[in-house]
Amino acid sequence: MPDSDICSINLIDEAKVTAVKKAMQPEEVLFRLAETFRVLGDPTRVRILHALSLEELCVCDIARLLGTTKSAVSHQLRLLRSLRVVKYRKDGRIVYYSLDDSHVANLLCEGLNHIITTTLPGASP
Repeated sequence: MPDSDICSINLIDEAKVTAVKKAMQPEEVLFRLAETFRVLGDPTRVRILHALSLEELCVCDIARLLGTTKSAVSHQLRLLRSLRVVKYRKDGRIVYYSLDDSHVANLLCEGLNHIITTTLPGASP
């Protein structure tokens, strides 16, 4: 059975290939982008990021919100921090976490909008 979504002839548009190749980002940049998306592949981390998109929170707050341990939340936050997705600030003995910048918030918002509008007809983001 032939695949209808694959070209039936081998024709390469060298001009398009060359133009796209010149415009593509370096491998290192694309690798880091893939790492960012990989981080978003875990439901617990997405829940943490969604919560932090709404409010700056400490580890205790996040653990209570998610119904998990401070240790589990700290583990996830370390990973998110290492990829510069979240940042923290200290206020005395309390450490508060927030999204690293507006780009992270926008990425999360766009993903949520896509899911809401494509899978939940009539729902508003």
